[in-house]
Amino acid sequence: MKSFRRILPAVILTLALIGVWEVAVRTSGVRPQILPAPSRVLAQGLAHAGDIGMHTVATLQVTLLGFAVTLVVSWLLAVAVDFTPWFRSAVTPLLVASQTLPIIAIAPLIIIWFGFGTLPKVLVVVLVTFFPITLGLIEGFRTASPTATALLTSMGASRWQVFYRLRLPQAMPRFFTSLRIGITYAVVGAIFAEYVGAKAGLGIYMSIQKNSFRTDLVLAAVVVTAVLSVSLFALTYLAQRLIAPWTLTALADGKRS
Repeated sequence: MKSFRRILPAVILTLALIGVWEVAVRTSGVRPQILPAPSRVLAQGLAHAGDIGMHTVATLQVTLLGFAVTLVVSWLLAVAVDFTPWFRSAVTPLLVASQTLPIIAIAPLIIIWFGFGTLPKVLVVVLVTFFPITLGLIEGFRTASPTATALLTSMGASRWQVFYRLRLPQAMPRFFTSLRIGITYAVVGAIFAEYVGAKAGLGIYMSIQKNSFRTDLVLAAVVVTAVLSVSLFALTYLAQRLIAPWTLTALADGKRS
């Protein structure tokens, strides 16, 4: 109930904007090819639900596969950086430099190099999501208290025991924050890669419908994309509740104080 009350203002505002959009289109007489009414977008989206659903599944597969690769690589690299201080000086500039590469220029090259299969789209997702996840983990490990680290060390804890019992739990809040940022980037990255070149997916679907002047179906695909992003974003809270519930308790305590 509390969660519903928190999102209620956003729901009301969204419905109000949709109502204004509907009235404006119907009273202005603008052509559907330019701006269709929300009711038309909904009707045409339902009429083509089969096609949109097929392309949504393709996008979701690429998103989850690319994000899974990002998580594995990010964790391995962040742990290596935490255990090897000199490695931080070598890796950090490369992480920052990776974000200076314009995806809009790199994505077509990846398609040229690796074709129109799954691999190039996965690589684009990894490029888009790798930085926030890795940086969130690296900075999260650094939040561990030096005093607590010294205390555990004085009690005979090994480096791995200090990491597991102190540094890893301390990194969880920042990890899940970066996870929420990364998962929304992942959907955008997958769709952009499909838009550049793919056989299936919401990106290529929107491109085809745009070329056919089906603005209503383009907007229907945009709505599905938004729902997909919000759903994956919400699932990160479920994952946080299952993996690190104490971080949600600490967050709630901080808000009350």
